[in-house]
Amino acid sequence: MARIRWLTYLMFLMFAMTSESVGVIIPSVIRQFGLGMTAGGAFHYATMSGIALGGVLLGSLADRFGRKPTILVGLALFGLSASLFAWVSSFGLFLVLLFVGGLAVGIFKTAALALIGDISTSTRAHTATMNVVEGFFGIGAIIGPAIVAYLLSHDASWKWLYLIAAALCGLLMILAWRVPYPPVQAKTEGAPMADMLAMMRNRYALAFSSGIMLYVGVETAIYVWMPTLLAGYAGPAWQWAAYALSIFFILRVVGRFAGFWLLERFNWTAVLAFCGVAILLCFALAIFGGRPMAVMTLPLSGLFMSVLYPTLNSKGISCFPKPQHGAISGVILFFTCVSAVIAPLAMGLIGDYFGDAIYGFYLATLFAAVLAVGLVLNMLFDPASGELARRGALDYQA
Repeated sequence: MARIRWLTYLMFLMFAMTSESVGVIIPSVIRQFGLGMTAGGAFHYATMSGIALGGVLLGSLADRFGRKPTILVGLALFGLSASLFAWVSSFGLFLVLLFVGGLAVGIFKTAALALIGDISTSTRAHTATMNVVEGFFGIGAIIGPAIVAYLLSHDASWKWLYLIAAALCGLLMILAWRVPYPPVQAKTEGAPMADMLAMMRNRYALAFSSGIMLYVGVETAIYVWMPTLLAGYAGPAWQWAAYALSIFFILRVVGRFAGFWLLERFNWTAVLAFCGVAILLCFALAIFGGRPMAVMTLPLSGLFMSVLYPTLNSKGISCFPKPQHGAISGVILFFTCVSAVIAPLAMGLIGDYFGDAIYGFYLATLFAAVLAVGLVLNMLFDPASGELARRGALDYQA
């Protein structure tokens, strides 16, 4: 079980190094190819589109063919696409490789998420483990942008980041091939697409996916557009602007590892409601206080965002039997990535239209407000409690 956990942790760390670095890569790409914010953001949209399609079309592979072969296929495809960055210099081909890499992430990430359910002994333990997994994702989100910043400061190409990720991917394939996996009953009846469509009509899948879509819309505002918002800022606390994204990622990691402890001791609905309101406050202060306030409050929001995604993801998955965890992970991942494409695209369009990235954050603040209201209502009524208790009794015996 320890080796399974470390395999899962390192897979999340590895692909976070690339996916969370777009915020510091996009300004270089915009300058290199003479693009606007909307076109430059395609570096992010291509990856998320691939992950979304990989999740919704191929998420059930882990349930039908097993976690191990699915993880190996996904890692092999990701490693191949990342290694090809060394031979490409066209913006269009970059987008193709990013899409293929995203498709690969959609394959192995859904299998990895299903694997977390296989090794968990309760819904509460599942949520705690998910926070640790996303904590390692957060570490990768710190390492990746730091590598890109180092490369750019030494006049080296950001493409080296993808070559490093390809090398790590090769090591993970060796680990994934050698580690023993817990037995899981394969799902053989029904057609894969029928399974996914049926899952999308489930009220728990839709409810948790909707919450995650709102959250992702808020989070992508930070790691996609905050570097652009604060670029060239020279006002009070100007020295923090250069490190704002790193501070956000560090606080998100701290919060996720703390979430492992916090969610073992407090009701998850109350924790999420508190964090949702705190995020809204951070964004509202950034809007009304302008860049001098945004440089402080937007990075701080990472501390409160930390537990939202892994907890909503975990609770959504835990509402379904373990043999369906690959499929539900794929559905949630699809909605995650749809939001990760549409939300920053809309923010980029608004920023281009009004000539300032701050206007895109008005939309992000609206997302934060709807999310906060939803999380407070979830705390008051807790509609998923009955299903979580039932699945806990059936599927999570120690």
